[in-house]
Amino acid sequence: MNPPPPFTVETAGQKARLAEDAWNSRDPARVAQAYTVDSRWRNRAEIFQGRAAIEAFLTRKWQRERDYRLIKEVWAFRENRIAVRFAYEWHDDAGHWFRSYGNEMWEFDENGLMRVRIASINDLPIKAAERKYHWPLGRRPDDHPSLSDLGL
Repeated sequence: MNPPPPFTVETAGQKARLAEDAWNSRDPARVAQAYTVDSRWRNRAEIFQGRAAIEAFLTRKWQRERDYRLIKEVWAFRENRIAVRFAYEWHDDAGHWFRSYGNEMWEFDENGLMRVRIASINDLPIKAAERKYHWPLGRRPDDHPSLSDLGL
């Protein structure tokens, strides 16, 4: 299901969970299908456009960010825009763990595909014992605490 705008509380939450599930799959081709063919992105300091660039970016990202687990939460929405906050945990190839915090602003076309994604992200080094995301790789279980529940 790909709810189109205008968004409601329910459909904005569905969009955030669908995005979270796709990103937790760590499948760049699957993730890219949620975006328009000419989608524009700013991710940290990188700016690029189009599904091919999205796939290339995500391929690089998940080669570096290992055992990636993500939670997204709607912050606000109106008409064809949604703002989410998120946190994800990952480790590098040396085994150093991080929790990355961020905000994304999304704009959708009339079919519910994302045409603009603007992400600001900060990385916090953490110890393995400080991790909060312990589900098996893939989709976050429905009964797992949210960002707010975890105090993040």
